[in-house]
This record gives sequence, structure tokens and C-alpha cells, in this order.
Amino acid sequence: MPRAPASERRLSWLTLAALFLLLLVLAAWRPLAVPDEGRYGEIGRWMLQSGDWLAPRLNGIPFFHKPPYLYWLEAASLAVFGAQVWAVRLVPALHAGLMLLALYLAGRSIAGERVARRAALMLGTSLAFLIGGQYVNHDMLVAAWIGVAIWCFGLAFMHGERPHANLARLGFVACALGVLSKGLIGLVLPGLALFLWLLWTRQFRKLLYLPWLSGLALFALIAVPWFVLAEQRFPGMLAYLFGTQQFGRYTATTFNNARPWWFYLLCLLVLLFPWVFFALYQAKVQVRRSSDAIVSVASKNGVSLCWIWLAAIIGFFSIPNSKLIGYALPVIPPLALLAALGYERLLGGHRASRAVFAALCALAIGVAVAANVVAGRYSRGTGSLDVAQALACAAAPGDRIYAVGEFPYDLPFYIQAQHPMIVVQDWPELRRSAGDNWRRELFEGADFDAGAAQVLQPPEALAAARGQPGNWVLAPRGVAVDGFARVAQGSRWVLYRSAPAAGTLAPEGPEAAQHKGLPGCDHQGAEQRQQ
Repeated sequence: MPRAPASERRLSWLTLAALFLLLLVLAAWRPLAVPDEGRYGEIGRWMLQSGDWLAPRLNGIPFFHKPPYLYWLEAASLAVFGAQVWAVRLVPALHAGLMLLALYLAGRSIAGERVARRAALMLGTSLAFLIGGQYVNHDMLVAAWIGVAIWCFGLAFMHGERPHANLARLGFVACALGVLSKGLIGLVLPGLALFLWLLWTRQFRKLLYLPWLSGLALFALIAVPWFVLAEQRFPGMLAYLFGTQQFGRYTATTFNNARPWWFYLLCLLVLLFPWVFFALYQAKVQVRRSSDAIVSVASKNGVSLCWIWLAAIIGFFSIPNSKLIGYALPVIPPLALLAALGYERLLGGHRASRAVFAALCALAIGVAVAANVVAGRYSRGTGSLDVAQALACAAAPGDRIYAVGEFPYDLPFYIQAQHPMIVVQDWPELRRSAGDNWRRELFEGADFDAGAAQVLQPPEALAAARGQPGNWVLAPRGVAVDGFARVAQGSRWVLYRSAPAAGTLAPEGPEAAQHKGLPGCDHQGAEQRQQ
């Protein structure tokens, strides 16, 4: 592919920077969404506070649903920027930026500068990037590394008769980071897509020339140590993570989020709206003109890689009964490149092409901004931010916080809790009857650490706490808490305080000089004013 003029390349880099800046602005606008962002953001904060970088912990209890890559980066970001919501959102945002960069570089090799920049704009103005790219969970991280792995190996194989060794090594590194992001799919999905593509394009023999020794050594050096060390400290962790949380969720029908087989087709329409329709046009062109499809625009093998990548991963995730929209993120980059090719076919030579494209970009960004506003309002109505300030400024560092009825995932992050909450439930009964919910998360994690399990207390513990000062209770609205004084009520949660009841939320007089509140007091005041 001929090298584009410097001015064109400069415009592309400015475009990437502008899209990433827009993502960061949107990421700072809304409070944590529950349960996911509250759960995963707090695990990273707790890792930093506790100094335990081996075991991810939720409310002090081991949480081995996913590997720790997200939490390590969150803890590092919080260490640099402080306990800010946008600090944990920076982690998925950086990986969304990596996804965008990889698409641009790969698209430039496959289809040229103009199509690559258009593909980057399609991805960068989509809900997948502007909303999915700021959402605090593991999905964007693993999607980015799956994409990097497939692009690196694909371009390595397209390099010539022998694969490009350094690109292939980067592919092995990306697979390792994908495994650390979310487990086996970081390796299985790139392998599946590339295997089918090599068969389709009759390049299978090139596998013999991959730098297997150095590549596998890099993979093992990055991916293996944490699993070994965590299994040594917590026997049975590997069986739980890979067996129950990965293989079990893939094959069982008892987990949450059951969806029909066509669910991911709808997800693609939403995540890449309105650009996905141009990918459909590209598919129509290729079916009708298979003999000369896209040869004047792109490498045929590169485009076949995009289609096989899309079909293999969507097919893989359509098999399980449980489906989530974030699982579709790994196929958005190839879909964006196909959409850019379709746009080039349909409107690339039209005199109104630029105006139409600009209007569609504005529409896509408008949809993303509106979705961000709606998501922020919803999060404020379902989270605990509105009572967090009251608790953070009224409680003393040694006070005990009880959670009754539900689990306020985001509260510990907002108040920067120094100790786990005491979660009151009928735990023996829940072990027999709990479904796929937060209760199971806690008591299954507690099986790995008997000491941490002490925060899971029966209802009698709440009765004993009524007459003791320094006890606080968080309960959902509508859940009665007898014997405690109500001190704050939010849209979702109510805050109570044990006897002796106080007429104000903070001590007055000489006692006030000794009362400093929790670390989140000043921060949450600023947070609420911003939101």
C-alpha cells in the first residue's frame, strides 16, 4: 500500500487524539454504575489500600471471577490520581484508545490511509467506543487485546511467505495480556479466528514458521506467574476461576442474562450505529461481485480476516445461554473497517460524501452523549452517592458499617472505606438457595479465606449492634431497620445510626475537633457538586 502524504497522516493522528479526548470528557460526567463499576472499581481501590496485589478482594473477601489485570491498573491509576471515579475509568479508556489505534494502523496496511481514518472515525464515534470505552469492567480490556492479537498475527501472516517474526511476537504478548484480562478467551478467541482464516486463505503451512519458542516464552512469562502464585496461596482457585466462572458459565443454563441466539446481532446494530449499515452494504457487494470484490480498495486476505473474525467470535458467544452486550466488543474493530469499505463503495466518490459523513458522525456522537446523560441519571438513582457524603463526613474511622437487604457496591469507593462492611444475611440458608447474585459472590469468595469470611454475619449481629455507638446501617428504601435512627435518605438507600441517636450528622463542640470523618468526606462533596 503506497505511503500517504504527511498531511494525511497528521490529520489521522489528530483525529485519533480528538476522539480519545471526547471519550475522557464523557467518562468524567457520571457516577459509578452499579453493580459492575462499583464492584470492579472498589476491588482496584481495595488492592491499593490493602497492599495485597495478589488476591483481588471485594469487601475484603477474595474475588476470583476474573484475573487481576484490570485491578492492577486501577490501583496504579488511583495511586497516581487519587480516589476519583475518572481514575478507574481511565483504565478501560486507555484500552479503548489502544483498540482505536490498532484499527487505524491495521486498516492503513489493509485499505490505505483514507479508509483507515474513516474506520477509526466510525469506531471512535460509536457507542462501543464512547460508552463501552469508559465502562469499568473487563470487557474493553480483553476486547482490545484480542483485537491487537488478531491484527498482529494477521498482518504477520500477510507479510510474505514467512510470517513477520516481531509482529507475531507482539501477538503472543497480546494473547497473554488478554488472558490476564479475562481468562481463556484472551487466547481461545484469537486462536479460533486465525485458525479459520488460515484454513480459508490456504496459509496454514505458515504456522510452521512462527517464532514459537520466543513467542510462547513471552506468553508464559507474562500470563502464567499470577495463576501459579494465586493457586499456591488459595488452593482451588484455578478450578473455581476456569471451571466454575468460565467453563461453567459457558455451558450451563442456570446463570443470569439468558438471551436468544440473535441477541448479538442486535448488539452490533446498537454498538456501531449508524455505521453498521455500511458493513451490510459491503457484504452485499462482496456476495454479488465475489470475483473482484474490494481488490481495488484493500487486500483480499485482510478483508476475509475481518469477516471470519466477526463470524467466529459472534458465533462463539451466541452458543451459551447467558449473553452480555460487552461480549460483542471484540468484533467492533473489524466491523468498523468493513463499514468504512462499504462507505467507500457506496459514497466514496460522491460529491456530498464528506457532508454526509460529517452529519453521520454528529448523529453518532449525539446518540452517545444522550446515552451518557441517561446512564448518569440512572446511576444516580440506583447508586449510593447521595448518602455517601453523609456517611463519610459523619462516621469516625473506627466505626462499623452494616449492609442489610442488598449490597451497596459503590459505597466503599465513595467513602474510601478503611475496613470491610459487615454484610447481614441468613448465610446458611443462602448457601442452599441463592442464585447467580451478589450473595453468591461473597460466600463463595469467603470459602478461600476464613478470616475475611467474618464480615458475613447473621441477622443477630444487627440486633447486638443497636445499643452500641459507632454503628451505621445501609438499607434499601422499603427495608425496615428497627432500633436505629434514620439520618439520611437517598433515592435508593437509607442511612441509619445506632444509639445514642444524634440530632446532627456530625459531632459539635469540642468533639468536632477530634472528629475527622472518613477519607472520602471532602472528595465526595466535590463529587456530588460535579455530578
